[in-house]
Amino acid sequence: MQRLEALVLAAGLGRRFGGGKLTAPWNGGVLLDGALAAAFAAPARSVTLVTGADADRVAAAARAWADRAGQPDRLAVAHAPAFAEGLGASLRTGAAVLPADAAGVFIFLGDMPRVPTAVLQSLADAVLAGAPAAAPQFAGRRGNPVLLGAALIPALDALTGDQGAREILRRLGDRLALVEAPDDGVLFDVDLPEHLSSA
Repeated sequence: MQRLEALVLAAGLGRRFGGGKLTAPWNGGVLLDGALAAAFAAPARSVTLVTGADADRVAAAARAWADRAGQPDRLAVAHAPAFAEGLGASLRTGAAVLPADAAGVFIFLGDMPRVPTAVLQSLADAVLAGAPAAAPQFAGRRGNPVLLGAALIPALDALTGDQGAREILRRLGDRLALVEAPDDGVLFDVDLPEHLSSA
């Protein structure tokens, strides 16, 4: 197994949704299941779920999914106590628990249930070949998940607010490897209850 890891950011309050977004019913399970399925399909040694709001319910849903998938040992859970700050707190929490020998980390968003798994190995190939980071794109728009190489992981410790890794990627310019995705699942996220019908 390549020395890659995966983070699933699942700490948000889901205010626009009305709360409880990641454990809302979806496709016979809950919304978080889609992101977990993609993360577990990635060429990663472990999958770390970063919780915040609804921490117990979200962690229980993830553990149930991992059990059903027969991969409970690949799942770890880390709680971001400052989750209300936004994505920066989640990424700092996730980075702090990554193994020191990680060659890179995939960053999945818990409210993106349709990530095409076909793109994941291509992201890994790009970073393992030397790109500092890789991201999928569809119809000319950059999407998620992104994969950061080992040299960029320390930069996660300095993130604040709700911008995530966007600024880290922006600074890379054309050194960011872009991988064509087969569909718009790399762009689709659930913000409102009515979006569930498109997921």
